[in-house]
Amino acid sequence: MIVSQTFEGRRYAVLGLARSGLATVRALAKSGAHVVAWDSDLAARDRAAGINGVIVHDIARLNLEGAAGLVVSPGVPLNTHPLAARARDAGVPVIGDIELFAQARAGLPPHRVVGITGTNGKSTTTALVHHILDTAGVPAAMGGNIGLPILEQAPLPAGGVYVLELSSYQVDLTQTLDCDVAVLLNVTPDHLDRYDGFEAYAASKARLFAMQSPAHDAVIGIGDAPSAAIARGLSARGEHLTKIAPGVCMDQSRWPALQGPHNAQNALAAIAVARALGVAEAAIDAGLESFAGLPHRMQTIGTRDGVAFVDDSKATNPESTAPALGAFARIHWIVGGKRKGDDLDACAPHFDRVVAAYTIGEAGPLFRDLLQGRVPAVSLAGDLATAVTQAAAAARPGETVLLSPACASFDQFRDYEDRGQAFRAAVEGLA
Repeated sequence: MIVSQTFEGRRYAVLGLARSGLATVRALAKSGAHVVAWDSDLAARDRAAGINGVIVHDIARLNLEGAAGLVVSPGVPLNTHPLAARARDAGVPVIGDIELFAQARAGLPPHRVVGITGTNGKSTTTALVHHILDTAGVPAAMGGNIGLPILEQAPLPAGGVYVLELSSYQVDLTQTLDCDVAVLLNVTPDHLDRYDGFEAYAASKARLFAMQSPAHDAVIGIGDAPSAAIARGLSARGEHLTKIAPGVCMDQSRWPALQGPHNAQNALAAIAVARALGVAEAAIDAGLESFAGLPHRMQTIGTRDGVAFVDDSKATNPESTAPALGAFARIHWIVGGKRKGDDLDACAPHFDRVVAAYTIGEAGPLFRDLLQGRVPAVSLAGDLATAVTQAAAAARPGETVLLSPACASFDQFRDYEDRGQAFRAAVEGLA
């Protein structure tokens, strides 16, 4: 666990007691802070109540004046939540666990931090950077939006590297994280219900570089206009700025888990990070070759009668689904869930690869209407198990049944992992 004398004797209110919130409460309490914690879920409150030095109390009825911070989970909508407005009015910083980590850094053994953001590809790139470092024998920890909460992890020894996947929400809750290497992969429309338009969402991503010292390294994919504009704004960094252009031809044949043009971009970003950290080229090559990929991200879970079943549940928007559609020749596509927009335009260039689509969830009726006449066959399956049954019956040897929903999972599942596990169970249950 990461603790810090910085927090000792200070008052914090923690809202949201899921994994990162509970880890935050434990780390603050162990550091000697005075902690008031709250969650709308009774079971979560009960877990926090058992931690020594923590008071469980409804923060909405708490006087926040004088608190060192209101620590909220990334799921709390800062643009609409009344507590966030109250904290600002009281002059109390609204922060997250990544900011607490940033404040605790001064007391940790000498280390470096890599922060990786972007609309799509950040989980793969974060895991790949961590794997390359591990292959090279560099002590490394992976956290943020992936893996264990960062405050829950043991401090690294001197020379270690913390590799953080950072969503825009986490960047919003962070004020002082000076990454030794900061990465922006791309910016495409997403989470617009939390921002005042697309420009505000892009500005949130750009803040990762605003928190950096100018002499630290920036790696930016320039395949979209907002990212390219952010890169232009950092041109004064010279050799400390690496731009990743789209369409670079690479030999990916030795990287089985890194196929497709989107993974070429992820690999180039990871290579740039590793070089900035001084990792030897041989170790970088070894890491790329041995990387196994991520669960629920273009993961082949089995083959049945010559038909491959691929779990891409992590694709929660059309821009993330498009590369998966482009990676296979003949696809039975399971798509739908809690939609983030009203179109599938980002996927349209690959519709010629879709043999049939099976729409599910809240977006099912809309997506059925959007796809009719644009792909050979469309079925309003409704739920995932039905879609798997229908797709398996229709698919022929050499074809792929692909779960790549282009939607969030929260209409029918706990999260994308739960959805991916349900897909596996449905495939394994086929007669």
